[in-house]
Amino acid sequence: MNTYPLMVSEDLVVQAKRTTLLSSAAAINAAVTGLDRLTEENVTAAMAGVESEGVSRAIVTDPYGRVLYDTRDVGSAAGYYVFYNELVEALRGNIAWYSVYQDGAFHSSAAQPVLYRNQVIGGVYVYEYDTQQAALLTTLQNNLMTVSVVLAVVMLVVSLFFSRQLTQRLGNLQTAIRGVREGAYNQRAVMTGHDEFTQIAGEFNDLVDRLQETESARRQFVSDASHELKTPLAAIRLLTDSILQNRNIDNDTAMEFVSDIGQEAERLSRITEDLLRLTRLDSGLMDTASGRVAVEPVLERVVRMLRPVAHEKSVDIFTHVDEGAEVVAAEGELYQVLYNLAENAVKYNRPDGFVRILVRAGAETTVITVEDNGIGIPEGELDNVFKRFYRVDKARSRAAGGTGLGLSIVSDTVSRRGGAVRAERIPEGGTRFTVTLPSLERGEAAT
Repeated sequence: MNTYPLMVSEDLVVQAKRTTLLSSAAAINAAVTGLDRLTEENVTAAMAGVESEGVSRAIVTDPYGRVLYDTRDVGSAAGYYVFYNELVEALRGNIAWYSVYQDGAFHSSAAQPVLYRNQVIGGVYVYEYDTQQAALLTTLQNNLMTVSVVLAVVMLVVSLFFSRQLTQRLGNLQTAIRGVREGAYNQRAVMTGHDEFTQIAGEFNDLVDRLQETESARRQFVSDASHELKTPLAAIRLLTDSILQNRNIDNDTAMEFVSDIGQEAERLSRITEDLLRLTRLDSGLMDTASGRVAVEPVLERVVRMLRPVAHEKSVDIFTHVDEGAEVVAAEGELYQVLYNLAENAVKYNRPDGFVRILVRAGAETTVITVEDNGIGIPEGELDNVFKRFYRVDKARSRAAGGTGLGLSIVSDTVSRRGGAVRAERIPEGGTRFTVTLPSLERGEAAT
Protein backbone atom coordinates (compact mmCIF):
# COMPACT_ATOMS: atom_id res chain seq x y z
CA MET A 1 0.00 0.00 0.00
CA ASN A 2 2.94 2.31 0.69
CA THR A 3 5.26 1.28 -2.14
CA TYR A 4 2.90 1.59 -5.08
CA PRO A 5 1.74 5.20 -4.50
CA LEU A 6 5.35 6.26 -3.86
CA MET A 7 6.61 4.53 -7.01
CA VAL A 8 3.84 6.10 -9.09
CA SER A 9 4.45 9.54 -7.59
CA GLU A 10 8.22 9.26 -8.13
CA ASP A 11 7.73 8.18 -11.75
CA LEU A 12 5.41 11.13 -12.39
CA VAL A 13 7.96 13.57 -10.95
CA VAL A 14 10.81 12.01 -12.96
CA GLN A 15 8.83 12.15 -16.21
CA ALA A 16 7.97 15.80 -15.53
CA LYS A 17 11.64 16.63 -14.89
CA ARG A 18 12.70 14.80 -18.05
CA THR A 19 10.37 16.97 -20.09
CA THR A 20 11.48 20.15 -18.31
CA LEU A 21 15.23 19.53 -18.48
CA LEU A 22 15.19 18.38 -22.09
CA SER A 23 13.21 21.52 -22.96
CA SER A 24 15.77 23.69 -21.12
CA ALA A 25 18.64 21.94 -22.87
CA ALA A 26 16.90 22.41 -26.21
CA ALA A 27 16.43 26.15 -25.51
CA ILE A 28 20.15 26.59 -24.79
CA ASN A 29 21.03 24.49 -27.82
CA ALA A 30 18.79 26.67 -29.97
CA ALA A 31 20.64 29.78 -28.74
CA VAL A 32 24.05 28.54 -29.93
CA THR A 33 22.82 26.75 -33.03
CA GLY A 34 24.10 28.46 -36.18
CA LEU A 35 27.62 29.11 -34.89
CA ASP A 36 30.26 27.37 -36.99
CA ARG A 37 32.47 26.91 -33.97
CA LEU A 38 32.03 27.51 -30.28
CA THR A 39 34.22 29.88 -28.24
CA GLU A 40 33.83 31.43 -24.82
CA GLU A 41 33.05 34.79 -26.38
CA ASN A 42 30.42 33.81 -28.90
CA VAL A 43 28.73 31.33 -26.51
CA THR A 44 28.61 33.95 -23.71
CA ALA A 45 27.15 36.44 -26.18
CA ALA A 46 24.59 33.92 -27.43
CA MET A 47 23.54 32.99 -23.88
CA ALA A 48 23.04 36.63 -22.83
CA GLY A 49 19.37 36.55 -23.67
CA VAL A 50 18.63 32.97 -22.62
CA GLU A 51 16.67 32.32 -19.42
CA SER A 52 17.92 29.32 -17.45
CA GLU A 53 15.12 29.16 -14.92
CA GLY A 54 14.14 25.73 -13.59
CA VAL A 55 17.71 24.42 -13.69
CA SER A 56 20.40 24.65 -11.07
CA ARG A 57 23.26 24.71 -13.56
CA ALA A 58 23.79 24.98 -17.31
CA ILE A 59 27.05 24.18 -19.10
CA VAL A 60 28.14 24.55 -22.75
CA THR A 61 31.34 22.80 -23.91
CA ASP A 62 33.37 22.48 -27.08
CA PRO A 63 33.58 19.12 -28.85
CA TYR A 64 36.42 18.05 -26.50
CA GLY A 65 34.53 18.65 -23.27
CA ARG A 66 36.18 21.94 -22.29
CA VAL A 67 33.68 24.21 -20.55
CA LEU A 68 32.99 27.40 -22.50
CA TYR A 69 30.04 28.59 -20.44
CA ASP A 70 28.88 27.79 -16.88
CA THR A 71 26.00 29.43 -15.03
CA ARG A 72 27.52 28.66 -11.65
CA ASP A 73 29.21 31.70 -10.19
CA VAL A 74 30.97 30.04 -7.32
CA GLY A 75 33.07 27.07 -8.37
CA SER A 76 32.60 27.74 -12.07
CA ALA A 77 34.15 25.09 -14.32
CA ALA A 78 34.80 27.49 -17.23
CA GLY A 79 38.11 26.62 -18.93
CA TYR A 80 38.17 23.14 -17.41
CA TYR A 81 37.33 19.82 -18.98
CA VAL A 82 34.31 17.94 -17.63
CA PHE A 83 33.29 14.42 -18.42
CA TYR A 84 29.82 13.87 -17.00
CA ASN A 85 28.30 10.69 -18.40
CA GLU A 86 25.39 12.50 -19.99
CA LEU A 87 27.73 15.11 -21.52
CA VAL A 88 30.06 12.45 -22.93
CA GLU A 89 27.04 10.75 -24.51
CA ALA A 90 25.94 14.11 -26.00
CA LEU A 91 29.40 14.72 -27.50
CA ARG A 92 28.97 11.39 -29.24
CA GLY A 93 25.86 12.78 -30.93
CA ASN A 94 23.15 11.40 -28.62
CA ILE A 95 20.59 12.94 -26.28
CA ALA A 96 21.14 11.75 -22.70
CA TRP A 97 19.01 11.91 -19.59
CA TYR A 98 19.34 10.85 -15.96
CA SER A 99 17.41 11.39 -12.71
CA VAL A 100 17.61 9.84 -9.25
CA TYR A 101 15.92 10.45 -5.88
CA GLN A 102 18.32 10.16 -2.97
CA ASP A 103 19.28 11.94 0.24
CA GLY A 104 16.00 13.84 0.27
CA ALA A 105 16.43 15.44 -3.17
CA PHE A 106 15.95 14.80 -6.90
CA HIS A 107 19.24 14.88 -8.86
CA SER A 108 18.37 15.32 -12.55
CA SER A 109 20.48 16.04 -15.61
CA ALA A 110 20.13 16.16 -19.39
CA ALA A 111 22.54 16.75 -22.29
CA GLN A 112 22.25 17.40 -26.04
CA PRO A 113 24.84 17.72 -28.81
CA VAL A 114 25.35 21.07 -30.58
CA LEU A 115 25.45 20.43 -34.33
CA TYR A 116 26.72 22.44 -37.26
CA ARG A 117 26.22 20.89 -40.67
CA ASN A 118 25.59 17.54 -38.98
CA GLN A 119 28.88 17.75 -37.15
CA VAL A 120 29.14 17.82 -33.35
CA ILE A 121 30.81 21.12 -32.40
CA GLY A 122 29.91 21.06 -28.70
CA GLY A 123 27.51 19.95 -26.02
CA VAL A 124 24.84 21.39 -23.72
CA TYR A 125 24.48 20.06 -20.18
CA VAL A 126 21.81 21.08 -17.66
CA TYR A 127 21.48 19.94 -14.06
CA GLU A 128 18.74 20.36 -11.44
CA TYR A 129 18.89 19.80 -7.69
CA ASP A 130 15.26 19.78 -6.42
CA THR A 131 14.42 19.49 -2.72
CA GLN A 132 10.88 20.89 -2.89
CA GLN A 133 9.27 18.04 -4.77
CA ALA A 134 11.46 15.65 -2.84
CA ALA A 135 10.03 17.13 0.35
CA LEU A 136 6.51 16.61 -1.00
CA LEU A 137 7.37 13.00 -1.77
CA THR A 138 8.83 12.57 1.71
CA THR A 139 5.70 14.09 3.23
CA LEU A 140 3.56 11.72 1.19
CA GLN A 141 5.68 8.81 2.34
CA ASN A 142 5.36 9.87 5.99
CA ASN A 143 1.61 10.34 5.64
CA LEU A 144 1.25 6.93 4.07
CA MET A 145 3.34 5.45 6.84
CA THR A 146 1.16 7.12 9.46
CA VAL A 147 -2.00 5.91 7.74
CA SER A 148 -0.51 2.42 7.46
CA VAL A 149 0.35 2.32 11.14
CA VAL A 150 -3.14 3.52 12.07
CA LEU A 151 -4.74 1.00 9.73
CA ALA A 152 -2.49 -1.75 11.06
CA VAL A 153 -3.53 -0.93 14.63
CA VAL A 154 -7.20 -0.78 13.64
CA MET A 155 -6.93 -4.04 11.72
CA LEU A 156 -5.16 -5.65 14.67
CA VAL A 157 -7.90 -4.53 17.06
CA VAL A 158 -10.63 -5.63 14.65
CA SER A 159 -8.85 -8.95 14.04
CA LEU A 160 -8.53 -9.55 17.77
CA PHE A 161 -12.22 -8.70 18.23
CA PHE A 162 -13.40 -10.99 15.45
CA SER A 163 -10.94 -13.67 16.52
CA ARG A 164 -12.35 -13.55 20.01
CA GLN A 165 -15.90 -13.62 18.65
CA LEU A 166 -15.00 -16.51 16.36
CA THR A 167 -13.34 -18.43 19.19
CA GLN A 168 -16.31 -17.81 21.46
CA ARG A 169 -18.83 -18.96 18.83
CA LEU A 170 -16.75 -22.04 18.03
CA GLY A 171 -16.50 -22.72 21.76
CA ASN A 172 -20.28 -22.52 22.14
CA LEU A 173 -20.77 -24.92 19.25
CA GLN A 174 -18.11 -27.28 20.59
CA THR A 175 -19.71 -27.24 24.05
CA ALA A 176 -23.09 -28.09 22.53
CA ILE A 177 -21.59 -30.91 20.45
CA ARG A 178 -19.78 -32.31 23.49
CA GLY A 179 -23.01 -32.22 25.51
CA VAL A 180 -24.96 -34.06 22.81
CA ARG A 181 -22.17 -36.60 22.47
CA GLU A 182 -22.50 -37.31 26.20
CA GLY A 183 -26.24 -37.87 25.80
CA ALA A 184 -27.62 -34.44 26.79
CA TYR A 185 -30.09 -34.12 23.91
CA ASN A 186 -31.58 -30.99 25.45
CA GLN A 187 -28.31 -29.16 24.71
CA ARG A 188 -28.65 -26.35 22.17
CA ALA A 189 -26.16 -24.05 20.43
CA VAL A 190 -27.36 -20.49 21.10
CA MET A 191 -26.09 -17.99 18.51
CA THR A 192 -27.36 -14.70 17.14
CA GLY A 193 -26.73 -13.03 13.83
CA HIS A 194 -27.06 -13.99 10.19
CA ASP A 195 -23.64 -15.48 9.43
CA GLU A 196 -22.60 -19.02 8.57
CA PHE A 197 -22.06 -19.94 12.22
CA THR A 198 -25.66 -19.06 13.00
CA GLN A 199 -26.79 -21.23 10.10
CA ILE A 200 -24.59 -24.10 11.30
CA ALA A 201 -25.97 -23.69 14.83
CA GLY A 202 -29.52 -23.78 13.43
CA GLU A 203 -28.78 -26.95 11.48
CA PHE A 204 -27.15 -28.46 14.57
CA ASN A 205 -30.18 -27.63 16.71
CA ASP A 206 -32.51 -29.16 14.11
CA LEU A 207 -30.35 -32.28 14.08
CA VAL A 208 -30.42 -32.47 17.88
CA ASP A 209 -34.22 -32.06 17.82
CA ARG A 210 -34.46 -35.00 15.44
CA LEU A 211 -32.05 -37.00 17.58
CA GLN A 212 -34.11 -36.20 20.65
CA GLU A 213 -37.29 -37.27 18.89
CA THR A 214 -35.58 -40.45 17.68
CA GLU A 215 -34.25 -41.19 21.14
CA SER A 216 -37.65 -40.57 22.71
CA ALA A 217 -39.28 -42.80 20.12
CA ARG A 218 -36.62 -45.47 20.71
CA ARG A 219 -37.15 -45.40 24.47
CA GLN A 220 -40.91 -45.46 24.03
CA PHE A 221 -40.55 -48.32 21.57
CA VAL A 222 -38.35 -50.31 23.95
CA SER A 223 -40.75 -49.62 26.80
CA ASP A 224 -43.80 -50.62 24.75
CA ALA A 225 -42.06 -53.68 23.33
CA SER A 226 -40.99 -54.78 26.80
CA HIS A 227 -44.53 -54.31 28.07
CA GLU A 228 -46.02 -56.20 25.15
CA LEU A 229 -43.58 -59.07 25.58
CA LYS A 230 -44.06 -59.10 29.33
CA THR A 231 -47.85 -59.60 29.08
CA PRO A 232 -47.87 -63.00 27.28
CA LEU A 233 -44.84 -64.13 29.26
CA ALA A 234 -46.63 -63.31 32.51
CA ALA A 235 -49.73 -65.19 31.32
CA ILE A 236 -47.64 -68.23 30.35
CA ARG A 237 -45.89 -68.21 33.70
CA LEU A 238 -49.18 -67.87 35.57
CA LEU A 239 -50.75 -70.76 33.65
CA THR A 240 -47.76 -73.04 34.05
CA ASP A 241 -47.57 -72.26 37.79
CA SER A 242 -51.27 -73.10 38.08
CA ILE A 243 -50.71 -76.47 36.43
CA LEU A 244 -47.61 -77.26 38.50
CA GLN A 245 -49.09 -76.22 41.83
CA ASN A 246 -52.40 -78.03 41.34
CA ARG A 247 -51.56 -81.72 41.43
CA ASN A 248 -55.23 -82.76 41.32
CA ILE A 249 -56.09 -80.72 38.21
CA ASP A 250 -58.45 -82.58 35.91
CA ASN A 251 -57.53 -83.33 32.32
CA ASP A 252 -60.02 -80.90 30.73
CA THR A 253 -58.77 -77.99 32.83
CA ALA A 254 -55.17 -78.89 32.09
CA MET A 255 -55.90 -79.03 28.36
CA GLU A 256 -57.62 -75.62 28.61
CA PHE A 257 -54.56 -74.16 30.35
CA VAL A 258 -52.23 -75.69 27.77
CA SER A 259 -54.39 -74.25 24.98
CA ASP A 260 -54.16 -70.82 26.61
CA ILE A 261 -50.39 -71.20 26.88
CA GLY A 262 -50.24 -72.03 23.19
CA GLN A 263 -52.28 -68.94 22.32
CA GLU A 264 -50.01 -66.72 24.41
CA ALA A 265 -46.94 -68.32 22.84
CA GLU A 266 -48.41 -67.70 19.38
CA ARG A 267 -49.09 -64.11 20.35
CA LEU A 268 -45.52 -63.79 21.62
CA SER A 269 -44.26 -65.22 18.32
CA ARG A 270 -46.33 -62.68 16.34
CA ILE A 271 -44.98 -59.80 18.39
CA THR A 272 -41.41 -61.02 17.87
CA GLU A 273 -41.91 -61.40 14.12
CA ASP A 274 -43.45 -57.95 13.85
CA LEU A 275 -40.61 -56.42 15.85
CA LEU A 276 -38.03 -58.10 13.61
CA ARG A 277 -39.89 -56.89 10.53
CA LEU A 278 -39.97 -53.30 11.83
CA THR A 279 -36.28 -53.51 12.69
CA ARG A 280 -35.51 -54.54 9.13
CA LEU A 281 -37.58 -51.66 7.80
CA ASP A 282 -35.85 -49.15 10.11
CA SER A 283 -32.46 -50.47 8.99
CA GLY A 284 -33.38 -50.10 5.33
CA LEU A 285 -33.04 -53.88 4.80
CA MET A 286 -35.87 -54.12 2.29
CA ASP A 287 -36.41 -57.15 0.14
CA THR A 288 -34.10 -56.65 -2.85
CA ALA A 289 -36.05 -59.15 -4.97
CA SER A 290 -38.60 -56.52 -5.92
CA GLY A 291 -40.32 -55.91 -9.20
CA ARG A 292 -43.76 -55.64 -10.73
CA VAL A 293 -46.01 -57.98 -8.74
CA ALA A 294 -49.52 -58.93 -9.81
CA VAL A 295 -51.95 -58.04 -7.03
CA GLU A 296 -54.73 -60.57 -7.71
CA PRO A 297 -52.88 -63.83 -6.85
CA VAL A 298 -51.46 -62.29 -3.65
CA LEU A 299 -54.91 -61.06 -2.63
CA GLU A 300 -56.39 -64.52 -3.24
CA ARG A 301 -53.86 -66.02 -0.81
CA VAL A 302 -54.72 -63.41 1.81
CA VAL A 303 -58.47 -64.04 1.51
CA ARG A 304 -57.88 -67.79 1.65
CA MET A 305 -55.97 -67.40 4.92
CA LEU A 306 -58.62 -65.13 6.47
CA ARG A 307 -61.73 -67.06 5.38
CA PRO A 308 -61.83 -69.22 8.54
CA VAL A 309 -61.53 -66.20 10.85
CA ALA A 310 -64.14 -64.28 8.84
CA HIS A 311 -66.50 -67.28 8.86
CA GLU A 312 -66.10 -67.58 12.63
CA LYS A 313 -67.07 -63.90 13.06
CA SER A 314 -69.82 -64.09 10.39
CA VAL A 315 -68.01 -61.49 8.25
CA ASP A 316 -68.23 -61.57 4.44
CA ILE A 317 -65.21 -60.65 2.32
CA PHE A 318 -65.74 -59.13 -1.12
CA THR A 319 -62.93 -58.40 -3.59
CA HIS A 320 -62.60 -56.73 -6.95
CA VAL A 321 -59.28 -56.40 -8.82
CA ASP A 322 -58.84 -54.56 -12.11
CA GLU A 323 -57.35 -56.73 -14.79
CA GLY A 324 -53.56 -56.45 -14.96
CA ALA A 325 -53.25 -54.58 -11.65
CA GLU A 326 -49.58 -54.60 -10.54
CA VAL A 327 -47.41 -52.84 -7.98
CA VAL A 328 -43.65 -52.34 -7.67
CA ALA A 329 -42.68 -54.21 -4.48
CA ALA A 330 -41.56 -57.57 -3.18
CA GLU A 331 -44.30 -60.17 -3.13
CA GLY A 332 -43.83 -60.70 0.60
CA GLU A 333 -44.24 -56.99 1.27
CA LEU A 334 -47.47 -56.81 -0.72
CA TYR A 335 -48.75 -59.85 1.17
CA GLN A 336 -48.00 -58.22 4.56
CA VAL A 337 -49.75 -54.98 3.56
CA LEU A 338 -52.89 -56.74 2.31
CA TYR A 339 -52.96 -59.27 5.15
CA ASN A 340 -52.56 -56.71 7.95
CA LEU A 341 -55.24 -54.39 6.55
CA ALA A 342 -57.69 -57.22 5.84
CA GLU A 343 -57.04 -58.94 9.17
CA ASN A 344 -57.76 -55.72 11.08
CA ALA A 345 -60.94 -55.22 9.06
CA VAL A 346 -62.12 -58.74 9.95
CA LYS A 347 -61.05 -58.77 13.61
CA TYR A 348 -62.53 -55.40 14.52
CA ASN A 349 -65.78 -55.91 12.65
CA ARG A 350 -69.24 -56.72 13.99
CA PRO A 351 -71.23 -59.91 13.40
CA ASP A 352 -72.78 -60.12 9.93
CA GLY A 353 -70.45 -57.37 8.77
CA PHE A 354 -68.50 -57.15 5.55
CA VAL A 355 -64.99 -56.34 4.30
CA ARG A 356 -64.63 -54.96 0.81
CA ILE A 357 -61.22 -54.96 -0.93
CA LEU A 358 -60.97 -53.02 -4.19
CA VAL A 359 -57.87 -52.72 -6.42
CA ARG A 360 -57.85 -50.03 -9.10
CA ALA A 361 -55.04 -50.01 -11.71
CA GLY A 362 -53.89 -46.61 -12.96
CA ALA A 363 -51.31 -45.45 -15.50
CA GLU A 364 -48.52 -45.05 -12.94
CA THR A 365 -50.06 -46.08 -9.61
CA THR A 366 -52.30 -48.78 -8.22
CA VAL A 367 -54.83 -47.89 -5.51
CA ILE A 368 -55.85 -50.54 -2.97
CA THR A 369 -58.89 -49.81 -0.81
CA VAL A 370 -59.85 -51.92 2.23
CA GLU A 371 -63.09 -50.87 3.92
CA ASP A 372 -65.44 -52.39 6.46
CA ASN A 373 -68.62 -51.58 8.37
CA GLY A 374 -67.12 -52.49 11.73
CA ILE A 375 -66.65 -50.57 14.96
CA GLY A 376 -64.76 -47.79 13.20
CA ILE A 377 -62.07 -45.44 14.48
CA PRO A 378 -62.88 -42.15 16.23
CA GLU A 379 -62.07 -39.10 14.10
CA GLY A 380 -59.44 -37.86 16.55
CA GLU A 381 -57.59 -41.19 16.51
CA LEU A 382 -57.05 -41.49 12.74
CA ASP A 383 -53.64 -39.77 12.83
CA ASN A 384 -52.37 -42.14 15.54
CA VAL A 385 -53.36 -45.54 14.20
CA PHE A 386 -50.05 -45.94 12.30
CA LYS A 387 -47.95 -45.38 15.42
CA ARG A 388 -46.25 -48.41 16.89
CA PHE A 389 -48.12 -50.24 19.66
CA TYR A 390 -50.97 -47.74 19.39
CA ARG A 391 -54.42 -49.18 20.01
CA VAL A 392 -57.74 -47.37 19.95
CA ASP A 393 -59.23 -49.86 22.41
CA LYS A 394 -56.43 -51.69 24.24
CA ALA A 395 -58.69 -54.25 25.92
CA ARG A 396 -60.46 -55.13 22.67
CA SER A 397 -57.17 -55.29 20.77
CA ARG A 398 -55.59 -57.70 23.22
CA ALA A 399 -58.72 -59.80 23.22
CA ALA A 400 -58.50 -59.98 19.43
CA GLY A 401 -54.82 -60.92 19.62
CA GLY A 402 -53.51 -57.71 18.08
CA THR A 403 -49.94 -56.51 18.64
CA GLY A 404 -50.43 -52.86 17.75
CA LEU A 405 -47.70 -53.15 15.09
CA GLY A 406 -49.60 -54.22 11.97
CA LEU A 407 -50.53 -50.76 10.72
CA SER A 408 -47.02 -49.49 11.52
CA ILE A 409 -45.60 -52.21 9.29
CA VAL A 410 -48.07 -51.25 6.55
CA SER A 411 -47.17 -47.55 6.77
CA ASP A 412 -43.38 -48.11 6.82
CA THR A 413 -43.47 -50.66 3.99
CA VAL A 414 -45.64 -48.50 1.73
CA SER A 415 -43.66 -45.29 2.34
CA ARG A 416 -40.34 -47.03 1.64
CA ARG A 417 -41.72 -48.22 -1.70
CA GLY A 418 -42.63 -44.65 -2.64
CA GLY A 419 -46.33 -44.98 -1.85
CA ALA A 420 -48.79 -43.58 0.68
CA VAL A 421 -51.48 -44.88 3.01
CA ARG A 422 -54.31 -43.05 4.75
CA ALA A 423 -57.18 -43.94 7.04
CA GLU A 424 -60.63 -42.37 7.05
CA ARG A 425 -63.88 -42.90 8.84
CA ILE A 426 -66.89 -43.98 6.77
CA PRO A 427 -69.98 -41.89 7.59
CA GLU A 428 -72.24 -44.97 7.67
CA GLY A 429 -69.89 -46.63 10.14
CA GLY A 430 -66.62 -48.44 9.66
CA THR A 431 -63.16 -47.55 8.37
CA ARG A 432 -61.56 -47.21 4.97
CA PHE A 433 -57.81 -47.64 4.37
CA THR A 434 -56.45 -46.45 1.04
CA VAL A 435 -53.00 -47.54 -0.15
CA THR A 436 -51.35 -46.02 -3.22
CA LEU A 437 -48.31 -47.84 -4.65
CA PRO A 438 -46.34 -47.22 -7.86
CA SER A 439 -47.14 -49.63 -10.65
CA LEU A 440 -44.13 -48.65 -12.77
CA GLU A 441 -40.48 -49.08 -11.87
CA ARG A 442 -38.31 -45.96 -11.63
CA GLY A 443 -37.45 -44.58 -15.04
CA GLU A 444 -40.16 -46.63 -16.79
CA ALA A 445 -42.50 -44.53 -18.90
CA ALA A 446 -46.27 -44.99 -18.78
CA THR A 447 -47.89 -46.29 -21.94
